[in-house]
Order: sequence, then C-alpha cells, then structure tokens
Amino acid sequence: MTMQQLIQAFPANIEEALEIAGRSSLKNEYSGITNVVICGMGGSGIGGTLVKDWLFDELKVPVVVVKDYNIPAFVDETTLVIGSSYSGNTEETLTGIVEAIGSGAKVIGICSGGKLQELCEINGFDHIIVPGGNPPRTALAFSLVQLLHILHEVGLASNHLPDIAAAYSLIVDNEGEIKNTAHELAKHLYGKVGILYATTLYDGVVTRARQQFNENSKALCWHHVLPEMNHNELVGWGGGDDRFAVVYFENEGINERNKVRADLTLNKIAEKSKVMRISSKGGSMIERSIYLINIVDWASLYLSELNKVDPIDIAVIDYLKNELSKF
Repeated sequence: MTMQQLIQAFPANIEEALEIAGRSSLKNEYSGITNVVICGMGGSGIGGTLVKDWLFDELKVPVVVVKDYNIPAFVDETTLVIGSSYSGNTEETLTGIVEAIGSGAKVIGICSGGKLQELCEINGFDHIIVPGGNPPRTALAFSLVQLLHILHEVGLASNHLPDIAAAYSLIVDNEGEIKNTAHELAKHLYGKVGILYATTLYDGVVTRARQQFNENSKALCWHHVLPEMNHNELVGWGGGDDRFAVVYFENEGINERNKVRADLTLNKIAEKSKVMRISSKGGSMIERSIYLINIVDWASLYLSELNKVDPIDIAVIDYLKNELSKF
C-alpha cells in the first residue's frame, strides 16, 4: 500500500481496533497494581505517551512510558508492564519485557506476532494480536485502542472506547476540512525548520507530529510544550529568524493561564518567524488529539510531495538495525 492509502485507512483501522478490543478479554488476574510501565518505541511507543496524557486526570497510579532498553528499578510483582511492539521484534521493548519477567511483573503484550507473542505464550501472559505488515507509524489506531482497553479491563480507567468511536466519526465527517488544513500546514513548513508547540497535556500530539514529519517528510523539526517552554526556549527566540516555521496546536479544555501564555508567547515569536495556529475539534481530549493527529498525518504526506521524497522509505533505520544485529 502507498502512504496515501495507509493514511486514508486510519478511520478503518480505528473501527477494526475497536472490534479487536471487543473480543479481547484478559484471562489473568490483575489486582493490586500500584504502577504501570508501558514499553514501546517509535510508532509503537507513541500510543503509550498519548494514553498517558489522556488519562492524566483519571489514573490513580503512576504511569511511566519507557522508550529504551531498561525498565525502572521500582518494577515488581505489583507493576503492570505493557509491551507495545507492532512487529513484536523491537529489541528495546523485548529487553524491557524480559527484565519485567525477571522482576515478577504482570505482563501484557500488544503486537502483530514476533518474539513478543512468543514470550507471552511461553509465560502464559495475556496478549492482543493486531494486524501486521505495515509501517508501525501507520498502525497507531491499534495501539491506542488496545492500551485504553487494557487499562479499563484491569480496573485502572473508565471505558474510553466510546470516545475513540466518536473520534472516528469526527475525522470521517470532517475529512475535507482536515485535508485542506493539512495542505496549508505543509506549505507553511516547506523549506523551513518546523517548530511545534502545544500545552503539556498534548505533548503526545506534538511528539507524534515531529515523528511524522521526520519519517514521512524526511524533515528535521523539534517540539516543546507550554508552560515549560516559557522558562527556557522562549529566551532562545532572541536568535530566531525566518529559517523557522512555528506551529501551535490549539485546544479547548486547557488551563486558562496557559491560554494567556500561548497568546503572549506566539505574539512575541511572530516578531521573528511565521506562526500557524491549528485549532482542534471534538468534545473530549481524545477526540481533539485524534483530529490533530489526522491533520498532521496528511500534512506529512503533502510535505513529502513538496520535498520530493518517498514517505515510506526508512532505509537509514533499516541500516541501523542491520548494523546493530552484528553486535
């Protein structure tokens, strides 16, 4: 499939992911969980960051998203460790899961097969199998839905799958507007270094945006969040100029002081660089996030066309994996 087809399939992936969750019940016992660790890298790991953001004001236990080989020292038999690896063969995630097994943690896997499925089956762990065969960054719907499903099933969160279903309807009903905004965003970023901002609760959204422009558009960019950005990077804008193109992802439901901060910050940055504000839609944080994610997915495709690059190609990552396999 082409990247255009894969992005177009995002709503269908949400539907399928919801169907998978509907028939995936957990068989093991999960009482007494005191903390959660989600292990995942790249397109598989960003789901953990987004879900952590979405449930920030609901979860009563701490959640850590690990994007490396090693898990925290606090992991023990009261920890739920979720391994999210689309291929099932991500070496950093597998290393973390092996450590979790050694620590006696409760483990659940999300994958399309591979060694993670094998580990889960050998050890009797619950695991949810999703369709494979595509670039992990195009399979975001599957990890998002299954993570929400798992956290509800183990009794840590309420059922947010209706919010996901509402997000599906939102992006389908607004497809034309989403694509128009995406075209404007791609033009805004073309030939510039993108700098992406949001408030802290949408850190996962801007992280995903950076990743998509990196992988699909072959473009360097960076991101930061308010209010933290006001305590460091804002001063750095003293050296800003028109090499940069700023994007601010605007959302309802954020702290009122952060709304004021955003206005003041962007007005100051506009003295140095062009600023584009993109407003989300939706009645919940989940809906608003998925709306923005869909805009960025399309924008990353359109920017790849402007940059005359192949949005699917990740030869440099394949090279790195091949070289690492020699050690």
